[in-house]
Amino acid sequence: MSRIIVIGGTGHIGTYLVPALVDQGHDVVSVSRGLAKSYIHNTAWDRVEQVAVDRQAEEKAGTFVNRIVDLKPDIVIDLISFNLASTRPLVEALRGKIEHFLHCSTLWVYGHTAAVPAGEDEPLNPFGEYGIDKAEIEKWLMHEARTTGFPATIFRPGQIVGEGWTPITPLANDKAAVFSKMARGEEIVLPNLGLETVNHVHAADISQLIQRAMTNRSVAIGETFNAVSDTALNLRGYAETIFTWFGFEPKIAYAPYEEWMKLQPTPEEAHHSWEHFARSSCLSIEKARQKLGYEPAYSSIAGVKESIAWLIENGRVEKPEAWG
Repeated sequence: MSRIIVIGGTGHIGTYLVPALVDQGHDVVSVSRGLAKSYIHNTAWDRVEQVAVDRQAEEKAGTFVNRIVDLKPDIVIDLISFNLASTRPLVEALRGKIEHFLHCSTLWVYGHTAAVPAGEDEPLNPFGEYGIDKAEIEKWLMHEARTTGFPATIFRPGQIVGEGWTPITPLANDKAAVFSKMARGEEIVLPNLGLETVNHVHAADISQLIQRAMTNRSVAIGETFNAVSDTALNLRGYAETIFTWFGFEPKIAYAPYEEWMKLQPTPEEAHHSWEHFARSSCLSIEKARQKLGYEPAYSSIAGVKESIAWLIENGRVEKPEAWG
């Protein structure tokens, strides 16, 4: 078995990934700031070495990469690198010392896509700092993998769902109050015709893809994989499904984009929604299926429903009257 370092291990992906790796017999080290606990309790965490590191502070001090190297990993899974200035020094320090390096990217590297569902070879047209910075990491990391043999694999998660997490809503934001409004049977207003798409993925399925990439290392190195559910949801269909699940006929109005943005509580909330629906993400998982045997356990809507049910159970979303 391998010694695996998971950077950002107590986040949503790590909640599912770290216990799975432990159960497989790996020696797992979770590196995080130590400020958060995993979203779901699992006794496997009792067998995880926890290392508290403030990555941002230690990168500024120039000590972070040595902290990781000194842990003597066989495999490094980096879930929280957001720019090349963070990734490059770590890769340089790990050259010749590890078997596999897995980097968490994002579906936002695609920006606008000409055809859907978008495969990994679709040209990247990122916009916004997050997507642009992640695309820069990808370009450099794949160049290193293919020209120097650095054992890197990249995976691109969609909008993450699962227990303990508020899913991106039919309004393309992360406000749980939207679901409470729907649970009361109140009308919601969608942008345009509600046909823009979001591509959710359950964190457990991202964990599955990472594990399969490790198991199939020979075909995963030097490759990028979409980590999403098997279908995307358009905002209208998403809203209709949730209204019906809550026991109501869908109550949906529509407004042109410019008008819709003005209806939002703040410009910041409006922009956050725009960031999601402007990309209208819809990705293909055929490459991961063919090369890794990846098969999501959750559809987009099943993952969303699990998240909402957890929010209701924990008092963060109102319970629909029809549920008794």
